[in-house]
Amino acid sequence: MAYLFLALGILSEIFGTAMLKASEGFTKMVPAIGGVVGFGLALFFLALAFKTIPLSVAYATWCGVGIAGASLISFIIWKEKLSVTGMIGILFIVVGIVLINVTASSQAVTSENQLDVEAEEVGL
Repeated sequence: MAYLFLALGILSEIFGTAMLKASEGFTKMVPAIGGVVGFGLALFFLALAFKTIPLSVAYATWCGVGIAGASLISFIIWKEKLSVTGMIGILFIVVGIVLINVTASSQAVTSENQLDVEAEEVGL
């Protein structure tokens, strides 16, 4: 469930970012309100994800996927250009997110195995 909250937080953050762009510096009220609501929901869902996902994993994932998503939205909707260097940078961000999540998963398994060994040693 925590990763669902994280995904909802990421989608809300991307929506909020897109709405802030559409608000044209808070001169268009409906998109401006959408931006504030989007970021409010993003923080709400991120806080729920923090209950079980480590801060370093959840926040890095939220930021990184948000950057990639916002870049994709800006390319699709506003036809903003993304240089080859920018695409490589986003690729590095995605690879970093994958590495952080894989490392966190393997550490969680190692911690659980260590707890099992310690429980056996004390006769539990």
